[in-house]
Amino acid sequence: MARRIATSRRQLQRCFDEHGEASFRRCLVQIRLRRAAELLVETSLPVREVAARVGYSQPAQFTKGFVRAYAVTPSCYRTGRAEPAPPPPGPASVC
Repeated sequence: MARRIATSRRQLQRCFDEHGEASFRRCLVQIRLRRAAELLVETSLPVREVAARVGYSQPAQFTKGFVRAYAVTPSCYRTGRAEPAPPPPGPASVC
């Protein structure tokens, strides 16, 4: 993300912390999980591939974060949803 706006990662984090209600990390996780939910509904990609596409190198960490946000595993989310995903609940919804 920092590369896209031609700044350093740390500078982006500082700016975000000064102006945002949520931390940079929390917002990044929310964006990743929202995109993952979309991919789970719209594609038949394996969960491992969805995790990799949204920036997780460890599928177990992806699953843990996904369950924390959506209260269901990625596989169960896929089979139980037929519409685009809402943002994860909680105070991080400011992103």
